[in-house]
Amino acid sequence: MQIQENISLRPFNTFHIEAKARHFATFSNVDELKDLLTAFKQSPIAKQQLLILGGGSNILLTHNYDGWVLKNEIMGIEELHEDEEFVYVRAGAGENWNDFVQYCLAKNWAGLENLSLIPGNVGASPMQNIGAYGVEVRDVFWDLEAYNLNDHTVHTFTEADCQFGYRESVFKNKYRNQFVILNVTFRLRKKPVFHTSYGAISQELERMGVSTLSIQAISRAVVNIRQSKLPDPDNLGNAGSFFKNPMIPKEKFNELKAANPDIVGFSLPGGSVKLAAGWLIENCGWRGFRKGDAGCYEKQALVLVNYDKATGVELLSLSNEIAESVTKRFGVHLEREVNVI
Repeated sequence: MQIQENISLRPFNTFHIEAKARHFATFSNVDELKDLLTAFKQSPIAKQQLLILGGGSNILLTHNYDGWVLKNEIMGIEELHEDEEFVYVRAGAGENWNDFVQYCLAKNWAGLENLSLIPGNVGASPMQNIGAYGVEVRDVFWDLEAYNLNDHTVHTFTEADCQFGYRESVFKNKYRNQFVILNVTFRLRKKPVFHTSYGAISQELERMGVSTLSIQAISRAVVNIRQSKLPDPDNLGNAGSFFKNPMIPKEKFNELKAANPDIVGFSLPGGSVKLAAGWLIENCGWRGFRKGDAGCYEKQALVLVNYDKATGVELLSLSNEIAESVTKRFGVHLEREVNVI
């Protein structure tokens, strides 16, 4: 167990924000986690903060972290069992998400193809209920194991326990900062059910000349689309979509539609409408905006970027300005998807 002091977190967050952690360590199993938590509790400095870090793809650091940062590096992929329709696969929380997706695709296990190239690690997938192109993690989720920081035991959470919502779960609300996800088990199909109607997947498949549909082809189409409009975090600091797509009543959407015929919205069960946050932001004039090294990506207004040395405070300030402008113009509140620390 190696505990480092005053470590830069720039390599560990996809925004590439420069911030330091007073204490930093990694763990690759639950026993190492327990040892680190014991050391944390025995620290002579009172009331220190604790941050469990995964892939760092959904956080915005706004200051040095005067506490302990423990990075989850629990690895491993295991096929647990199968039945006539499904195969059940467990992955360590520290596994890279896209690497796990590609592993499953190579095995012809279906269900994750629409979620290709999403940055981050497996452990964050149920926490965020990540989703893209008509599919969410909840659609393939079976259960997970998580370590309770209060009673020091390992708990199993089913889909119902997780209380999944749009980019939400019980781990972002009721149990926020109370559990460390250790592993996640997915229920993947042996015979695929294709989802190609959302976004530009069908058009991209046609452009690719795909005549026989497969989960591998859908994954390639999704990767092509994402790479065409989203920056690679390795080359340009970002955390993907900064805001959630807001949901509004049908009546409010009809009012906006009358004044803005091109507004983008998707009808949801129950009569509400999900708006495209990127469209709202772009139509407030933010796409391609840059102030210093903080900016709005030139190809997708929903993505805030760090061109080099932007601070978390500068990016947070920009996000607040963007949200205020959307509220002023459209009367719609934007909620951050990224966690501000």
